[in-house]
Amino acid sequence: MPPQLEIRDATPDDLPALAQLLAQLGYPGSDSFLADRIRQLRVHPDALLLVAHAGSKVLGFISLHFMPQIALAGDFCRIAYLCVDEAARSLGVGALLEQRAVTEARARGCDRIELHSHARRHDAHRFYARQGYDESPKYLVKRLAGTP
Repeated sequence: MPPQLEIRDATPDDLPALAQLLAQLGYPGSDSFLADRIRQLRVHPDALLLVAHAGSKVLGFISLHFMPQIALAGDFCRIAYLCVDEAARSLGVGALLEQRAVTEARARGCDRIELHSHARRHDAHRFYARQGYDESPKYLVKRLAGTP
């Protein structure tokens, strides 16, 4: 693990690092709207955007959403995005971010954490399996034409 690795809330100053990490995930070109998204997530009561950093260097981030369930007593947490810089992978950064997600989810009364990871992300699947996630293979998407 990198020395003095810490986790904190993301700020607008993290935009360049977050844009670079999103590009590593396969989402280039987020710079044009990322500042708005960071601001939106920072004030949303059911969202949390965290960065892992060592000093001034951002090494990864996790974006979480907390959702109430109507049919079950506990809520659930969704990991929307988790990315560790390619140069910092296998150093424990992702595990530390995931553990923070567990801590936050428990504190908010969640009974599970869910995520979607595209079939092509084999390394990510191995990571999540090591963290104790089970596969739940059905995931459906409906694209809405004309929306940003």
